[in-house]
Amino acid sequence: MLVDSHCHLNFPEFTENIHAVRQLMHDSQVGHALCVSVTLDKFPEVLKLAESYDNFYASVGVHPDYEDIEEPSVEALVELAQHPKVVAIGETGLDYFRLTGDLEWQRMRFRTHIRAAILANKPLIIHTRSAADDTLRIMQEEGANKVGGVMHCFTESLEVALAAISMGFYISFSGIVTFKNATQLKEVAQAIPLDKMLVETDSPYLAPVPFRGKTNQPAYVKYVAQEIANLRGISLDAVMQATTHNFFTLFKYAKLIN
Repeated sequence: MLVDSHCHLNFPEFTENIHAVRQLMHDSQVGHALCVSVTLDKFPEVLKLAESYDNFYASVGVHPDYEDIEEPSVEALVELAQHPKVVAIGETGLDYFRLTGDLEWQRMRFRTHIRAAILANKPLIIHTRSAADDTLRIMQEEGANKVGGVMHCFTESLEVALAAISMGFYISFSGIVTFKNATQLKEVAQAIPLDKMLVETDSPYLAPVPFRGKTNQPAYVKYVAQEIANLRGISLDAVMQATTHNFFTLFKYAKLIN
């Protein structure tokens, strides 16, 4: 069995076909999915999915890309995280690729999420793009190692991966690892410990080969796992067992539900 550790099934692409998505998950041996929040106004949609299906879980957080929206407070995040099907805080982090200028508000939002995660005692889902140094620095300054978490949709260097792992974080690979030109990422997938690895789709984005350019969905996480198995010279079953065990080790509240 596999787990899609990061997807956005409340997005419009899935509104009318969630039952078909779930059936294909079942057919592809994908037993669970973590539905990830990106804004507070859409969080009820994420939570409804988790409440409606035993094998779906939710996170609560505000993505770093979103400006001029309801800003989360530590208190609000902690309160929302009390729901038993909310297993993580995020996604949060830094993104210097899509946004430019004075991004101190983004860094403060990131700090807010880390503080909330520590108070709620739930792990973090961290997004970082073109901002690895500041991401790691803030993680260290705020004590993110107290709760750990996952570096979602990882695209950074092995050095960054190992620095995150040293703080108790897992590294999650998306469909990008199947892309021919993702040489550095393939090397990371070969090098890091298997017991620090997760797999994800980031649906509806980043569909793996052979579906690249199409709408992604949780069932396709199997192609991510297969690529990692090929890169490491191990069986798909070994990757499935390890990443599923890792998911329920990190997201301990999901394990308690089951």
